[in-house]
Amino acid sequence: MISREDLQSYLIRMDADFEEVDDGMFLVHTDNDGAPIVVHHSDPLLLVRMKVMDLPDDSSGLAQLYEALLKLNASDVVHGAYGIEEGELILTDTLQMGHLDFEELRASLESVQMAASAHMSSIRTLAEQGGSD
Repeated sequence: MISREDLQSYLIRMDADFEEVDDGMFLVHTDNDGAPIVVHHSDPLLLVRMKVMDLPDDSSGLAQLYEALLKLNASDVVHGAYGIEEGELILTDTLQMGHLDFEELRASLESVQMAASAHMSSIRTLAEQGGSD
């Protein structure tokens, strides 16, 4: 099982711009000035989360957005999935720390970052259309 120190070592090895914001919780800043990725060492799991956007207050017309997100979860998001939490759209991945290695962590972070940047335009458009109905 990897320790908090191992996780920190992996982030250093990735040459990631990060800071520890709480014990075992790291904020990893992305290369393209996108939203930071939260990496939380929560034994026996490692939680990887990125806030994509706030959802519109009136979310009653967002059926097209939700359908698109479910399709992306099934076809395009290699690690993790889109989810909704407290009015926010997030990308999340959960990894087991028992067998976690450097390559798996790097793949998870890259996948979350790539998915968010690749899908952002269409997600925002669908949210704006649905939230204005």
